[in-house]
Amino acid sequence: MTGSGILSDIVISALIVLGASFALIGSWGMVRLPTLMERLHGPTKATTLGLGGILVGSMLYFQFNAGVWALHELLISLFLFITAPISANMIAKVHLHHLRTHAKQDIVGPAGQPPKASQASDWATYEAPHPDSIAATSES
Repeated sequence: MTGSGILSDIVISALIVLGASFALIGSWGMVRLPTLMERLHGPTKATTLGLGGILVGSMLYFQFNAGVWALHELLISLFLFITAPISANMIAKVHLHHLRTHAKQDIVGPAGQPPKASQASDWATYEAPHPDSIAATSES
């Protein structure tokens, strides 16, 4: 094996181990953190980076060993990095809206309760339900 072959194997192995470490830490955070808002960070931050590292390592493996660019890993990474933050944002908004319109959560995590909203708030999840909306009619 040549020097460049050993170097490429070291880089590929490092990316896969680093990616697996991030995925493990993100999964552990999702299981161990007490509230939904805190658990949301595990899969959206660390696990996304971990899978990105594993997929980049896979792309480099196929390039260095087979001489072929594996573009499906690039597409998987692209869709993952686009959809994970959007889905996390939507889950967080629904959770904050649920806290605003329903009973407060029982478990208070290390981050504490979300801030109290003023009546003049213009952010969608902190607005009071409109009088003719389903949320407003289900509370009565």
